[in-house]
Amino acid sequence: MTKFKQFSRKQLLVLTWWCDCSRYREYDAIICDGAVRSGKTLCMSISFISWAFSCFDGYSFALCGKTAASLSRNVITPLLGILNSLGFECEHKISRSYMDIAYKNRRNRFYLFGGKDEGSAALIQGVTLAGVMFDEAALMPRSFVEQALARCSIHSSKFWFNCNPEHPFHWFYLEWVKKAKQKNAFYVHFTMKDNPSLSRKILSRYESLYSGSFYDRFILGKWTAAVGAVFPMFDARKHIVSKLPEIFENYHISCDYGTVNPASFGLWGKRDEKYYRIREYYYDSKKNGDQKTDEEYYNELVNLAGNAKIQSVIIDPSAASFIQLVRRKNRFRCIPAKNEVSDGIRKVANMLKAGKLLFYKSCTDCIREFALYSWDDNNGRDIPKKQNDHAMDDVRYFVSTALEEGVSNEFFVLSSSR
Repeated sequence: MTKFKQFSRKQLLVLTWWCDCSRYREYDAIICDGAVRSGKTLCMSISFISWAFSCFDGYSFALCGKTAASLSRNVITPLLGILNSLGFECEHKISRSYMDIAYKNRRNRFYLFGGKDEGSAALIQGVTLAGVMFDEAALMPRSFVEQALARCSIHSSKFWFNCNPEHPFHWFYLEWVKKAKQKNAFYVHFTMKDNPSLSRKILSRYESLYSGSFYDRFILGKWTAAVGAVFPMFDARKHIVSKLPEIFENYHISCDYGTVNPASFGLWGKRDEKYYRIREYYYDSKKNGDQKTDEEYYNELVNLAGNAKIQSVIIDPSAASFIQLVRRKNRFRCIPAKNEVSDGIRKVANMLKAGKLLFYKSCTDCIREFALYSWDDNNGRDIPKKQNDHAMDDVRYFVSTALEEGVSNEFFVLSSSR
C-alpha cells in the first residue's frame, strides 16, 4: 500500500482545486505539465476520482493513456491500491476496459482508453461522460483528445490533463498550455522538486540521465525545440570499445532495410546489463552502383549472425517483403520493429547516458552516423534529418524492440571472428 508522508504545495493544489473552498473551483479544466517524476500523475488521478464522487453519482467518466498498457502501469495499478485503502470498492473489468467504483452510497463507472493513434478516436465515440483525465496528453493525437472532450456533455463536467513537455510547436502546447486562460483552464507547472518523495540522490541520478533538449524537457520541464545533434551524449571515449567480452548472454540483430537507400544491420550481444554492437553490415547501393535483392540481403544477414544463436531479428516494419522472406526461411525469429521515432530516440539517449550501449571499433558506419545525425530544425516538429540515419534507425529498432521483448538467461559463446 502506498503511504504518503507529505504533499508539496503544487500537489495539494491539484488535489483540492475543485473543492468548494478553492478559489480555482470555477475552472473547467486543469493542466499539469513539467518534469518527469514530479508527482503529477498520482496526485491528479486521486483528485480526479475524489472530484467525481464529490459531484456525481451514477455517471460515467474516462481515464485515458497513450496505450492501455501504459494507462494500467502508470495510473490504474497504483490508483487501485490507494482507493482500496481509503475505503472505495473497486471492480476492475479488464476485458471490458472499465472500472466500477463505489464509495458509501455512490457508484460511478470509469472507462479506460488508449489513445495511441488517429484510429483511437473511434473507440470513444458514442459514450456520454461527466469528466475525462488524460495521462500524457501530449503523446496522444489531437483527434482522440478532441473526441474525448466532445463526449463531456454533462453539466459541471471537467477536463484533466497531465503531460511531459514536447517541442514548442506541439498542438497541445499551442492549443491548451498557451491558451489556458482562454480555455478557462487552471495551469500548474511542475519540477522534480515538487515531488517530496524524491531524495537528493535520486534527483541527482535523474539529472545525470539526460542532456540537450531532453534535459530541458524532462528535468527543467520546458517546451523546447530539439536542435543540433540528436545524440550529443555520444562520446567516442566512453561508447567505443576496442575489446569485446568473450561470452555474451544473448544475441539480437537489428535491420534497417534499404534498396535505393543504404541498408544497415547490427549484431548485438548482452553482457552484465550492457549491450554491445559486435559487428555490422552496411551497404549503400548508390555508392556501390548496384542494388541487392531480398535473397542477397538474407545471405548477408546469415553471414552477420555467424555461429551466434540469435534470439530475434528486428526489421524495419515497412520492409514487408524482407520480413516475409526471413520468416519463410524459418531460421530466425523475426520481429517487426517498433518505429515510434521520438520515443525510440529518447530510449537510445537514455541508454547512452547510462553507459549501457557500447560499440566495437569496427562498427565504423554506425560510429560515423552518430557524429552526423542531427535534428531538422526547419520542420517545426521533433524529426531528425533524413540523412545519415540508417544505422541510427537500426540502433533505435534494437533498443525500442529487443530490449522490451525479454531475453533468455542462457549463455551463448560467440565463436565467429571479430
